[in-house]
Amino acid sequence: MVSRIAIYWGQDGREGSLQDTCNTGNYEIVIIAFLSAFGNRQTLMLNLAGHFDTCSNGCTSLSTEITACQLAWITVLLSETKNPYPTTRTDQIMALKTQAVLFLFPLLIFILLKSSNSVPIVIYWGQGTDEDEGSLQDTCSTGNYEIVIIAFLNTFGNGRPLRLNLQHCDSSSGGCTSLSAEISACQKAGYKVLLSLGGAEGDYSLSSTDDAKQLALELWNNFLGGQSDSRPLGDAVLDGIDFDVEHGDNQFWDDLATALHAYNNGESKVILSAAPGCYLPDPNLNAAINTGLFTYVWPQFYDSPPPGGCQYDGGSSDRLLEAWNRWASFPVNQLFLGLPAAPEGTTTGGFVPPEVLKSQILPVIKGSAKFGGVMLWSKKLDNGYSNAIKNS
Repeated sequence: MVSRIAIYWGQDGREGSLQDTCNTGNYEIVIIAFLSAFGNRQTLMLNLAGHFDTCSNGCTSLSTEITACQLAWITVLLSETKNPYPTTRTDQIMALKTQAVLFLFPLLIFILLKSSNSVPIVIYWGQGTDEDEGSLQDTCSTGNYEIVIIAFLNTFGNGRPLRLNLQHCDSSSGGCTSLSAEISACQKAGYKVLLSLGGAEGDYSLSSTDDAKQLALELWNNFLGGQSDSRPLGDAVLDGIDFDVEHGDNQFWDDLATALHAYNNGESKVILSAAPGCYLPDPNLNAAINTGLFTYVWPQFYDSPPPGGCQYDGGSSDRLLEAWNRWASFPVNQLFLGLPAAPEGTTTGGFVPPEVLKSQILPVIKGSAKFGGVMLWSKKLDNGYSNAIKNS
């Protein structure tokens, strides 16, 4: 049996950063120490000896590191000191309430850190050029996104050689290995980088359970924590695999998810995400999602017009919200609302203006226990949409 370890962090400037601590893979819980002043109407104050000057708001930079730890499924808590200074019964009650909030809701680290009102955003990158969507590192440098998905690996399975389809580079000549440094830069800044399988175009399918296991091995060796002489994206180790299966046989994707999940161990974590259509059941990924192995699912709430569809139809968000509630019953950890970042991102509609998203939809779905954020297609089309919604 593997022991679960919690660690206190924050009292020695030589102990490495918070993200370094999480990246060791040794700890299930990291406790930020300490909240040193509170009660008796004192100003709340952190004491992170040797790391930051809390008096100058220096701790706000921890926000990205906290998010990175949480995306790796590490719980982050804030600890009070042993001498909190409550001098009256009222202060004692308030101190207890503060402690209850901090420990009942460990994901809400709100003292001198980034506001919890921001909406996490996932973006697909790779189908534009450096000129119209920017480089991968440019995308991460915007600070708008929590997860960047490289799109697509669209040739694979049934004996086919793996082939990337990226507008930025030619993988057949080894031209995409230069992305390795950009992937690493994004990860060091706290962003997760995943590779998406499939897409609307491509030559891909799985023929059997054994074929799914073989593909999982190839993905592990070429893009994840394994070893290969021909890694298309260089030596960088991606954080996981996204399933965007839009055509072909619907069989064996659950076997692929199971095989990829089996590579999780104490040192490596393989994040699985899926981008099904918003209609239920999804014709390609229903069985895979029902395995319960996907950390993130972002149904595409577009290109699904009435009468039977589930997209925003330009006047009402009822169908979209009804579909969201059905998706919330699936065995997923976090559910994201998948939207186009511009009307050009759809074939049959479903674009939601930012003001509608903020006023009609987000106030409802943010109340869901599984709400994770918003997924946008794509960076090429995101000309201000993420800026408009990120602080909703």
